[in-house]
Amino acid sequence: MIDILAAAGAGAEAPPAWINFLPIIGMVAIFWFLIIRPQMKRQKEHQAKIGSVKKGDQVVTAGGLVGKVAKVTDDYVEIDLAKDVRVKAVKHTIGDIIEPGGKPAND
Repeated sequence: MIDILAAAGAGAEAPPAWINFLPIIGMVAIFWFLIIRPQMKRQKEHQAKIGSVKKGDQVVTAGGLVGKVAKVTDDYVEIDLAKDVRVKAVKHTIGDIIEPGGKPAND
């Protein structure tokens, strides 16, 4: 009886060490394709949109201010918020460009 138990125990080998890492590799792949990759795509699209900002565009800043672009430099944008009210904003804080003819949601 002892010989049978010893033979059964010796025949069962442990799986290779790399198999223990498969679940972790699978989770990283899932995070990459479902979270990281789409976020990188949206970030590239936003950078391209911000790079195309020009004088006369109507924009929304990350702080929620809506105005018309008066001047564009490499890092800054001057935005007319109202008559005789002009603010200087960092270019990357522009949240979106409002299409011409679009109207605010609360009207």
